[in-house]
Amino acid sequence: MKKKACRSCKCLYDGESCPSCGSSQTANSWQGRLHILNPEKSLIAHEVGTKKEAEYAIKIR
Repeated sequence: MKKKACRSCKCLYDGESCPSCGSSQTANSWQGRLHILNPEKSLIAHEVGTKKEAEYAIKIR
């Protein structure tokens, strides 16, 4: 089953609401995947503005 993407923070997840921000606004159509492993040291995490270790969608339709 394809993961859902949160429209607020772009976090990818399988449940009913986003584990990162708690939003229930989802998108089933997304492209690209970004996995943040160490947000404190990651330049990419800093650029996208996240401080949590998670998997994110790059583009949401």
